[in-house]
Amino acid sequence: MSLFKFIFSKVFLKQLLIAVVVLGLLIFAFMQWLKVSTNHGEYVTVPDISKETINEVKTTLEKAHLNFVVLDSTNYNPDYPRYSVIEQHPEANQKVKEGRKIYLTLNPSGYRKVSVPNLIQVTRRNAASMLKAVGLELGEVEYVDNIGKDMVLSLKHDGQEIQPGDMFPKTTKIDLVCGNGNEEGTTMVYDSIAPAQDKE
Repeated sequence: MSLFKFIFSKVFLKQLLIAVVVLGLLIFAFMQWLKVSTNHGEYVTVPDISKETINEVKTTLEKAHLNFVVLDSTNYNPDYPRYSVIEQHPEANQKVKEGRKIYLTLNPSGYRKVSVPNLIQVTRRNAASMLKAVGLELGEVEYVDNIGKDMVLSLKHDGQEIQPGDMFPKTTKIDLVCGNGNEEGTTMVYDSIAPAQDKE
């Protein structure tokens, strides 16, 4: 039998039809398995877990059939409870597949500590700018008898003298002791926001 006659014979056509049907069934079965294994078409809404603690997050996401991964903490935000969620990705109300990982950024326990800059023999105005630059705040300014007018002579915190390089949490108020420009006179204390401070 020639090849041409064999190709168009009933036996070959029957076997070809069977092969096509079997292949079709295999493809159909594979596609069904793929849909099930990837949760095709099954989406859930990401809940808003802002300000929730880890224990609360675990409960909330388990109910939504989602997982989570905690990223490094960010800068402290006083508007959020300590160790609570500040950011989440994907964001709330987005549609994702079940089992999706939600990436979380947590609020640390407090402001990170920074080093007090060396403000000795710096003018009060420059000292205020240097404190602000590192995240600290200017507290009270005390003036004492010293010929160096408005020059910083020493630093204090809560009434205790401190040194450049000491570590304090961000937003801590640092008090300055400055010269009043007089060799003799009366020691005066001004609030850090009083207009008298702005004199050079």
